[in-house]
This record gives sequence, C-alpha cells and structure tokens, in this order.
Amino acid sequence: MDMLKRFFSSSGAASSKQRAKAERPEDWSTVPALQASELVAFGDEVSRLSVEFDIEALIVSHERWLPWLWQACEGQIDEQLRPDVIRDDRSSELGAWLHDAGRKALGHLPTYDMLLVRNRYFHLKAAELITQIEQGDMVMAERTFRQCEHASRQMVLLLKELKRGLVRNPASGTPAVRKPVLPAGA
Repeated sequence: MDMLKRFFSSSGAASSKQRAKAERPEDWSTVPALQASELVAFGDEVSRLSVEFDIEALIVSHERWLPWLWQACEGQIDEQLRPDVIRDDRSSELGAWLHDAGRKALGHLPTYDMLLVRNRYFHLKAAELITQIEQGDMVMAERTFRQCEHASRQMVLLLKELKRGLVRNPASGTPAVRKPVLPAGA
C-alpha cells in the first residue's frame, strides 16, 4: 500500500524531479558508487587498450611524414629534415615506440618484425630523398618519394594488422572465441 501512495501522491512530481537530480549528480567528475565498477578494466585488458590507443596515435603521427616530405620536394625543406637524423629509424615517434614499448607489447607477433624492417626502409628512403633534393636531382627525388609513399602505406597496413592481432590469443596465435550474434527470430 505504501508503494501505491508513493506513486500516486500529490508530491509525486516533485519527488520524481528530486530523484532524477539525485541520480544525476551536478559534478560529472565523480561516478556514483553503483556505477563505479563499470569503469574498471583489468590487467591484460588495460594493456591491450593502451597498445590499441598507441597504435592509433602512431598511425596519425606517421601519416604526417608524407606531406612533410612532399613539401621538401616542392622546395620547402624543414630544418629537421636532415638525412643523418632521418636515416635513424628511431628518430620518429613510431620508430622510438617500435624499439621500446612496441617491442615489449607486440614483439611476439610476426607482423611486428615486418613493420620494423619496413620502418627502417622508410627512413632510409626518406633520408635518400632529402639528399637527392639537396643535390638538385628532382627526377630521382620524385621517384624516391613514390617509394616512401609505398612503404608508408605498407606500414599503416601493418600497424592495423598489429592492432587486429591484439584480439588474438598470444599463447596460441588463434583468434579469441566470440559468441555469434544470431539475427532476430532465429
């Protein structure tokens, strides 16, 4: 009976507004205790999400190289584009990550080694490109730029493959088991 009184009392409208306000805190930086567990991720999941985030950021970072190199082909050479610096594949964010955190997180995947080799090749070609521009050999520079473009596309594909590899079981190398989604009425 008390329950019916709560639903049909004259102060019901005010009560529902108060309840809504209590359920929705004004300070959005805190989470109600009942929902706090929804924010928890555990061990391997946190590592996987962190690496996925790193890979997305590295793709964006790497994709900045081609416009930068193309500007150099058009005569706008940035001071940072020095062949002796670019030649080192650790000089980019991606290269530094691949030789440190990336090796720890993904070194066991076959795609990792392919990406490492492709990154070295990209840096060698980018250094060669700048050297050719400095020597005024624009025909060879354009050809080398195309090689950089090709290597870059391959690197982005390999990064995406590494990201997909994160959902695989590292011990067996087989995809994680997922429940099939059945269509409605099946």
